[in-house]
Amino acid sequence: MARKSKRMQESLKKFDRYETYGPAEALELVKELASAKFDETVELAVKLGVNPKHADQQLRGAVVLPAGTGRTARVLVFAKGEKASEAEKAGADFVGDADLVEKIQGGWLDFDVAVATPDMMGTVGKLGRILGPKGLMPNPKTGTVTMDVARAVKEIKAGKVEYRTEKAGIIHVPIGKVSFDTDKLLENFKTVIETLIKVKPAAAKGQYLRSVTVSSSMGPGVKVNPQRAAAIDRE
Repeated sequence: MARKSKRMQESLKKFDRYETYGPAEALELVKELASAKFDETVELAVKLGVNPKHADQQLRGAVVLPAGTGRTARVLVFAKGEKASEAEKAGADFVGDADLVEKIQGGWLDFDVAVATPDMMGTVGKLGRILGPKGLMPNPKTGTVTMDVARAVKEIKAGKVEYRTEKAGIIHVPIGKVSFDTDKLLENFKTVIETLIKVKPAAAKGQYLRSVTVSSSMGPGVKVNPQRAAAIDRE
């Protein structure tokens, strides 16, 4: 077992790590326990009652956080002609076609999200081995393969984040920074939880929200009561 740092050991003394809290209380604790010298990201981890081995229980999509993420993503768009102009006007950081493909093949990856028009996917497909493992490959399920490139760019810049079930059925999503007011973090938390409930697979059986945890980049995980997380509007 990895040895816990002195900072982590001190943080663990400040709360009961076996207790489950209401969403607002848990987020307050995350802010209080954050001790790094930088503005840590607040992460939400949700273990779902799904079996990702089955295709019909694999979740993948994207959601726009109402309070944003606390950082502005660098967006690259693969497009030509009029669509390339639309992407530039919408605020894309990099726009191109074959030139960008060649640049990426040469090792350049200085962007956070890639968007492509459907007609570009034949060319972009050459980058599958490079972009795929890094989670940067445009995908229709996350809205990054689209003819409406302007809308895609604006949503990403506004705070759109992707979610995807891992092998153990866990989804990790950043929901802001520790510098955010608790109300803003709570708003983002609620939006992600509501989205996950909305896309619940029909084949999922038993309890759907198995566990919910929030933490900062360098801080300990604080458990949220799954029932209270699902009923956040009624608290």
